[in-house]
Amino acid sequence: MARYTGPSWKISRRLGLSLSGTGKELEKRPYAPGQHGPNQRKKLSEYALQLREKQKLRHMYGVNERQFANLFVRAGKLPGIHGENFMILLESRLDNLVYRLGLARTRRQARQLVNHGHILVDGSRVDIPSYQVKPGQTIGVREKSRNLDIIKEALEVNNFVPEYLNFDAEKLEGTFTRLPERSELSSEINESFIVEFYSR
Repeated sequence: MARYTGPSWKISRRLGLSLSGTGKELEKRPYAPGQHGPNQRKKLSEYALQLREKQKLRHMYGVNERQFANLFVRAGKLPGIHGENFMILLESRLDNLVYRLGLARTRRQARQLVNHGHILVDGSRVDIPSYQVKPGQTIGVREKSRNLDIIKEALEVNNFVPEYLNFDAEKLEGTFTRLPERSELSSEINESFIVEFYSR
């Protein structure tokens, strides 16, 4: 299954979660799309709850189904709690860290910056959004790309950088200092449902 490229607002309304991070999708119509509007069936089965939680996380990070499942298997081989390891691996993706540093307004925009070769890791150009950044590695913007309007606009809007990242706004460079803890990741996700979904 290819990566979803359709309307993200529709998915946000279906899942009840703002994928853009702005919350605008749910302001006007905070209910699922469809002709029945807010009068749709409310009670969900256990499977539906597990599937919805998986889809929330998958669409939040913009990962296709195969990549998502492969990363889940990889997380299970690491020491610690399976669900937490999985979320930490997703958070360590290069496109996500570019977004967290405030170099892009959305994860989709961050993915595009990486794909187009604007991002450096330890001084070398990396154009793979799924690249797993290791603690201690430095993420920066290529010299030729520092005047891009989308980066300037994103930096103006951003006012929060997580504690597991250090960011130098003058150099447009950030360091992934350590792996994030579960408490620093999205509280809207119940990863135990995702573990149950893949354990069926």
